[in-house]
Amino acid sequence: MPEEIENVGEVSQSRYEQIVAELRDVVEQQTRGQFTIGDRALEIEPMRDQGGQGPADPEWSVAASLTRLAEDIGLKVGTVKSARWVASRWPAARRQKDVSHTVHRILAHIENEQERFEAILVLPEGKSRWTADDAKRRVGNRVETPVTPEEKVTAIHSLAQDDRVAAAVTSDFLKRPEVTAKVTQVDKARVVEEFTRDEQVATTAATSLLRRPEVAFKAMSDDTARFQVNHAQNERSRQAREHFETTSPVAPAVRKIERTVEFLDLVTACHSFVAAAGRAVPGLRGRTLSEDESAIVRQNVAKCRATLDWIENAVDTGKVDMDDALAALLRGQ
Repeated sequence: MPEEIENVGEVSQSRYEQIVAELRDVVEQQTRGQFTIGDRALEIEPMRDQGGQGPADPEWSVAASLTRLAEDIGLKVGTVKSARWVASRWPAARRQKDVSHTVHRILAHIENEQERFEAILVLPEGKSRWTADDAKRRVGNRVETPVTPEEKVTAIHSLAQDDRVAAAVTSDFLKRPEVTAKVTQVDKARVVEEFTRDEQVATTAATSLLRRPEVAFKAMSDDTARFQVNHAQNERSRQAREHFETTSPVAPAVRKIERTVEFLDLVTACHSFVAAAGRAVPGLRGRTLSEDESAIVRQNVAKCRATLDWIENAVDTGKVDMDDALAALLRGQ
């Protein structure tokens, strides 16, 4: 049974190879034609050194000459200028017969002349002929058909230069779990920070995240985060209180009640202290405390005595600020 021959498009493999051979001849003819155009343009207007002086009469300047040539042969002046420049980069002896003019033009961007002439002689790895993309890879340009991940990323960046396109692409990518799973934690954190620069967005995101117990627990393990949350709560309470006191018609009555509540809290604290001491002290009967235990008790008695003095001073004068010594004592310093 004869081996089945795979088609290429609508033609057989053998016919495809005939077409390739035919078109290679055409490309070779086109390459010769492009170099001929460039050589003749160079003959009319040789390349000048950077900053070189041209003729004073603009009619015979380089631009005018090349424009006239382009019009006389029916080509765009840009085509003629490009052919002239490529021909100047590739002397006849350095041109390769089986390499297209397009590849010559791309490799012409290699500045060093010796490097340029050697580069075209070294075929890309695994290839039998130069392609335009291979030439672009050699000079570091963006390829038409990206193959490697780096080339694909470059292509995406190029297509997404418009902010609206970039936003749409980013939104689509972030909806793919397999994509987000490959993003590092550091990059994910950076993305979240960028997306939450807007305070309203940040507030919504933070509120949603802190509703997750495991996230809230880990977040509150950070001293700075915990301090900021506590500070925010205190600040919110302060602002709410100020707003109430300045806007509510019942604020004066509430202030009287608060003073009564503060009085009751203070009396209750004293009563609780006396009651607790009354229960604890009798338990020391017949027991001798160690030196460490006695020292700890004396330290706490000193704190209690200083606190009682502070209470008396607040009641007598209305001043509730504590001095540095008292503050240090209560902190255990």
